[in-house]
Amino acid sequence: MTRSSDQPADSPLVLIAPAMAIGSRFYAPLVAAFTDRGWSARALPRRGFEKGEAPASRGNDWSYQDEIDGIAQAVAEARKQAPERPVIVLGHSLGAQLAAGHELGHPGADGLVTVGGSLPYHRHFPNFGLPVAVMALLVPLLTSVFGHLPKPAFGAPGARTMMREWAKMVLTGRTPYPAPEAIATPALVISLEDDALAPRRAIDAFARDLFAPGQVTRWDYRTADVPAGASNDHIWWVRNPGPVVDRVVDWWQEVYLPAELYPR
Repeated sequence: MTRSSDQPADSPLVLIAPAMAIGSRFYAPLVAAFTDRGWSARALPRRGFEKGEAPASRGNDWSYQDEIDGIAQAVAEARKQAPERPVIVLGHSLGAQLAAGHELGHPGADGLVTVGGSLPYHRHFPNFGLPVAVMALLVPLLTSVFGHLPKPAFGAPGARTMMREWAKMVLTGRTPYPAPEAIATPALVISLEDDALAPRRAIDAFARDLFAPGQVTRWDYRTADVPAGASNDHIWWVRNPGPVVDRVVDWWQEVYLPAELYPR
């Protein structure tokens, strides 16, 4: 891990957990935006979607827990290399679900940011979420036949176990990992206005069911606040992420940086 000369020794490090089926390279603009503000950031790999890495197949399978353990390893390495620096995990979509699982099952980060992170129970979608429910019902069949979730299915090529866990969550509303207690990590939960892949009701359930109420700050990235040339689309906000990064920095400095929380 390197630090530019203008970054304070205690400036945060942001570990970005990518969305489903999106490799770490896609997040280069987000990494650069945090760097421009004097922080450090790096995107974690999304298994099966990194350059030169084998995709999911019958013989190459993994689960939510495998992905969560990868986040835990990254957090532990960051603390070992620079123990004076706060670690913030930023999870995007699927990455937000994984980040929440990390906070529930491993030593927590100093802060958690989720963007488009939801509890994707089909009843949280318009019209009872019939399309997403049908998709979830097809996952066990397709993964049995092919050994993985093949293209052009949502999230493909997807790992058999992880996609079955995702499908079960869609149909039951239960997370693929234990959630015996509320997440106590200071959290910024960001919704994207009119996000069809993560509707407001699904994000409300995610924040309500998994997080301690006093620890959550909510922010809705409204269409009216999107600068020219940018987007608040579920995926494409990453390409021009300035407003999101500004909100994260403000949240950290104004709400969760008081001396009583992080004594120096």
